[in-house]
Amino acid sequence: MIRSMTAYASAEASGPAGALTCELRTVNHRYLEISPRLPEDLRSFESALRERIATKLSRGKVDVTVRLRTEQGSAEGLRINGTVLARLSELAMDLEQRFPRMNIEFTELLRFPGVMQQPEADADALQAALMDVVDRALDALTDTRGREGSKLGEILRDRLDGIEKIVGDVRGWLPEIRTALRARLETRLADVRQPVEPGRLEQELVIQITRIDVDEELDRLATHIAEARRVLALKEPVGRRLDFLMQEFNREANTLGSKSIDSRTTNAAVELKVLIEQMREQVQNIE
Repeated sequence: MIRSMTAYASAEASGPAGALTCELRTVNHRYLEISPRLPEDLRSFESALRERIATKLSRGKVDVTVRLRTEQGSAEGLRINGTVLARLSELAMDLEQRFPRMNIEFTELLRFPGVMQQPEADADALQAALMDVVDRALDALTDTRGREGSKLGEILRDRLDGIEKIVGDVRGWLPEIRTALRARLETRLADVRQPVEPGRLEQELVIQITRIDVDEELDRLATHIAEARRVLALKEPVGRRLDFLMQEFNREANTLGSKSIDSRTTNAAVELKVLIEQMREQVQNIE
């Protein structure tokens, strides 16, 4: 299954401590690298968060941002810290005696840190809410990566068709190239004024044909094409396999170019390298 490593997704959910938002951004990377940013109340769940993401993704740099927004206007479970409030009251009365014109509102006392307290959220419930919103963001991210991967797969298959055509063209040219090589050797030997040993033409022809023989390279290219198509149809991450295949493709294209004695095969080797480089660039984005 072809999945891109570049995508974005987000999800929201209501948890016991408020509204949770999870944003995921991924880009290509050789391995799986997770960079989470969590609010203080959720820091203890970072390890579980990493494990959950690793079950869905195998490659890519993943930026995870989780936000927790406390619901406004809800007084459920709200309580007053009597000890703190009593101490503030004592201080307020003392200040009023010293400064009779000073007016201290009750609501101002409530705003003092530590007076109003929210009940602590159940850790298990909070973790479950976090994992739920992360799962939904991961599902959306996976869908996006899958859609982008389908487009990448189409591009790669199109380039494989182009490589296959070039391989077929070169195979068709080989008999003509060998015939032309024999004609050139015959001309050169005819220009030699000294007598030529019997069988000399055949010996030179065998040597030259051996030097320019690319049948093995063409066979390997055909094998790589078939393997690439097989890998593209797999239901698992295939980026690393395709990356290795690109190296093999490039090696055969270089050898084909180095053995060329005909402008057609030289141009074919160049076109091969262009197509292979285009594939390699796309493979870098595949999980």
